[in-house]
Amino acid sequence: MASFQKQATLLIFLGVFFLTSAIAERVLDQDKIDCYPEVGNQTLCEARGCTWEQSGTKGVPWCFFPKSYRGGYKIEGDVRETQLGYQATLKRRSASTIYGQDIDEVTLDVEFQTNNRVRFKLYDSKTQRYEVPVPMPKAMSKASDPTYTVEFKNDPFSLKILRKDTDAVLWDSSVGPFIFEDQFIQISTQPPSSFVYGFGEQEHQTFKHNLSTWEVLAIFTRDQFPFNGGNLYGHHPFYTCMENDGKSHGVFLMNSNAMDVALQPMPAITYRTIGGILDFYIFLGPSPEDVVKQYTEAIGRTFLPPYWSLGFQLSRWGYNKIETVKGLVENMRKNDLPQDVQFGDIDYMIRQKDFTYDPVNFKGLPEFVRSIKKDGLRYIIILDPAIGANDTGYRPYDWGNELNVFIKDGDSRKNENLFGKVWPTFENVTVNSSLDWDEQTRLYRQYATFPDYFHPNISKYWGQLIRDFHNIIEFDGLWIDMNEPANFVPGSVSGCSKNTWDYPPYKPRIVGNILADKTVCMNAKQTNSLHYNVHSLYGWSQTLVTLDAARQSTGKRSLVISRSTFASSGKYAGHWLGDNKASWDQLHPSIVGMLEFNLFGIPYIGADVCGFFDHPTPEMCLRWTQLGAFYPFFRNHNGFGNKAQDPAAFGEEFANKARKVLQTRYRLLPFLYTLFYEAQMDGSTVVRPVMHEFADDKDTWEIDRQFLWGPSLLISPVLEESKTTVDAYFPDDRWYDYYTGKEMSTRKGHVPLDAPLDHIPLHVRGGYIIPTQEPANNTAFSRKKPMGLIVALGDEGEASGQLFWDDGESIDTVKNSKYLLIKFSADESGLTFSTEKNGYSASDLPKWGSVTVYGLDKDDIKTPLSVDGQDMQDKATYDGDTKVLNITGLSLSINEEHQIKWGVIPPKGTGHQVYPFATDACLLLLAIIVAFIEH
Repeated sequence: MASFQKQATLLIFLGVFFLTSAIAERVLDQDKIDCYPEVGNQTLCEARGCTWEQSGTKGVPWCFFPKSYRGGYKIEGDVRETQLGYQATLKRRSASTIYGQDIDEVTLDVEFQTNNRVRFKLYDSKTQRYEVPVPMPKAMSKASDPTYTVEFKNDPFSLKILRKDTDAVLWDSSVGPFIFEDQFIQISTQPPSSFVYGFGEQEHQTFKHNLSTWEVLAIFTRDQFPFNGGNLYGHHPFYTCMENDGKSHGVFLMNSNAMDVALQPMPAITYRTIGGILDFYIFLGPSPEDVVKQYTEAIGRTFLPPYWSLGFQLSRWGYNKIETVKGLVENMRKNDLPQDVQFGDIDYMIRQKDFTYDPVNFKGLPEFVRSIKKDGLRYIIILDPAIGANDTGYRPYDWGNELNVFIKDGDSRKNENLFGKVWPTFENVTVNSSLDWDEQTRLYRQYATFPDYFHPNISKYWGQLIRDFHNIIEFDGLWIDMNEPANFVPGSVSGCSKNTWDYPPYKPRIVGNILADKTVCMNAKQTNSLHYNVHSLYGWSQTLVTLDAARQSTGKRSLVISRSTFASSGKYAGHWLGDNKASWDQLHPSIVGMLEFNLFGIPYIGADVCGFFDHPTPEMCLRWTQLGAFYPFFRNHNGFGNKAQDPAAFGEEFANKARKVLQTRYRLLPFLYTLFYEAQMDGSTVVRPVMHEFADDKDTWEIDRQFLWGPSLLISPVLEESKTTVDAYFPDDRWYDYYTGKEMSTRKGHVPLDAPLDHIPLHVRGGYIIPTQEPANNTAFSRKKPMGLIVALGDEGEASGQLFWDDGESIDTVKNSKYLLIKFSADESGLTFSTEKNGYSASDLPKWGSVTVYGLDKDDIKTPLSVDGQDMQDKATYDGDTKVLNITGLSLSINEEHQIKWGVIPPKGTGHQVYPFATDACLLLLAIIVAFIEH
């Protein structure tokens, strides 16, 4: 009997043990890390040591890593202290493999680089692997007072990074196995909240990623329409996360190989890349703006755009002849519509060949460009990297061969050029556009080569071609397109061989059946590596040499706009969001893309206003023009075969409505230019999410239909058809209508705003001063007009701001101290102009002409007004309904200090403030009270 009881007890114990083990081993759907990201089955899944379990929930992986997974790594020996932090040696835990060719020994370096930046790097201990050549700051010693701590788990290896003051876990790789194989590297982390932003380039429907569902974001540069989904032109493995208490941090992976980023509801983020190393940087903020400042400090801060590039720009693929362009420019003038830049797309060329212009259809183009410059306009031309190879005596190809600068065919034993096909066409052919695209490419496109922008001769080659062409057409900036690089045939004219680079064991979920779809073969040879490793760096590498050549050619700051970008591209170039379409559902994603590229350190950003494909309705184009007026890069551009959509194309009524918002844009250009100066100096965003200024208000964390210029101008555009109101959210602060100066009666919450067809709601935040300038038909003339200030008083009756001003186009004016920096401070009694930097003078410097003060809550307009001590009472008017003071008719030097007083300053030591606009009776009563107290 006793023996039976013992057996029963043992059985019960074993049953409980196995049940408990099964429960402990059970992985919830939201926690499942994909073990078979390609298409698999149960047999293949279990062969990897993983668990197969079918799920009815969309996106949940059926094959996932069990908690007891034996793969991964463990720390061998002790974690060693180094001069910068820690180092550890990781060893494989078992023979388990995913795709084979596992790296047996991996080194972990942890560097405490600054108090708010920590780096950790995982790399092959024995073999040098590809590392991205983007220059990053190197620490010389360990941070003295880091705001983070680092924890290690030995077996299986995992790494935690915590915020020291709150213990928030910012990085935790224990949620999934760490895998390091030759062509597959995977690591997962669990962010402290689901409020995750960034990753690109893809078109996202919301700024905040939806981690309640399952999503895989592919990152690999590609010529791809945004509205089709999938990986686009840029490569940006950077995200920010809002922690639950309102603090923020950012995570950047320095890796240029094709990759996936998988998001899931745990919340968890899994990186899967097919080459290089893992080189992570974590930025601890703590505010979201601080995170971007720290990130741009590491990768490099934005270029300062020339002032003219902030004006309105017009472009079209399909002008087809110079008379069309001349007519457009003239129509803009006739309709009094501001324009600063005219573009030339590939139709200005001879058969779409770089460094040529069509002497028939664009006869007189050099003279035309010189003539519009006299009227203050600028001209930008497009250049594609692909160089046609079939024309005899075509210097760009012949000289490129002499210098040996073209990408080489990876299968050629003779180091021959790789040939693809892009835009250049054969001589003496007429393209039959009724044929399908592939047939047109086969019949009419030349062979084309691709410059290797890492080649030591590339500056000599590309730079000289640009300089020589500028001697013919005096362009002001360069637009580099198709530089992913795009290719109209897969890989090359002869395809790609079956090699491990073009057909790796794992293909990330990028668009196309092969990695070389719409680009060159991955085994193609470049100077510093196989194309497999540097594909996503192609546009970045082209940008550097192009900007240098543009500056040498023009002798000015110039401008480069690049379609393909990588981390740090913002130091050299701007970007547009690609080949969108004329559709209402494209307006909102353009805001999301603009916000994301400000996170990525590329604030000179915009979308093709009114759409690249298809035909916009007048209403859509007008609403898009209103939105586009607040893109930093403001360009109307559309594609071949589409109707004209410039502001003069829809008739007089449209032009009148468009002029209104164009002039608003030009009035605010001094403010926008100052924001770019601030971005260059401290890395702040130019356009920012509302959340960045109100991180403690969780209602702002998902707002992406409104946005801010800097900290102080709130833009609330209409994004839907037939709408004449906007549901706008106002965070807790004083807000004033930009147009009238009247303060919002609602201090915090949602407010329906009137937005008739000719109106975009704008609001100024209290506590800030915004510099303005009277608009003109372009910046060459507006820069000479009188300037003004909008003073929006905050809760304490104070406001501040600044103006950056230089000649608008010289190179390195900040570095060379050739600029003005004027700071403003105001309270309820007056305004002070302080000259912080006085390094720029010119005969045509503008004057201060007006000051408008919002939020002066006084009833009596009998106020003394003095400017620099002189009475100017006749220049002031006050509106008691809107509580706005207007001071006009001034003529104050911009580079001198000034004081404007519109109230009585109390004597020192009284402890009492005599407010402006007080009546004589109030002043007398106050004096009696003060005398009584002192007595």
